[in-house]
Amino acid sequence: MENVLLVIHLILALCLIGIVLLQRSEGGGLGIGGGGGAATGRPATTGMAKLTWVFAIAFLTTSITLTILAAQNAGGGSVADTVPETEEVVPGSSLPAGSELLPPSPTDAPLTPPRSE
Repeated sequence: MENVLLVIHLILALCLIGIVLLQRSEGGGLGIGGGGGAATGRPATTGMAKLTWVFAIAFLTTSITLTILAAQNAGGGSVADTVPETEEVVPGSSLPAGSELLPPSPTDAPLTPPRSE
């Protein structure tokens, strides 16, 4: 059921994107520069605008339904509970000694690279 609903949700998302991109641009992005008021001369709602509303409402409905299904299927536990417990590290078992972590002393390495012959 959840997979079918998820496929429908995906199809609705693609249809919503397509129908919005097919609509004619009316200019004045974000409503900037529109006169406003009661007599704006706004055209009647077209079929594409109605279809956009239908797709949007269906998309929101499937979103809410998927959220409810996911909440019901949640076990209530934490993801951290599924991580296996690690073993405690015994000091000195596999860790290098402190002297191995230090850089080499000047007497260990030559000051100049070896000559090539």
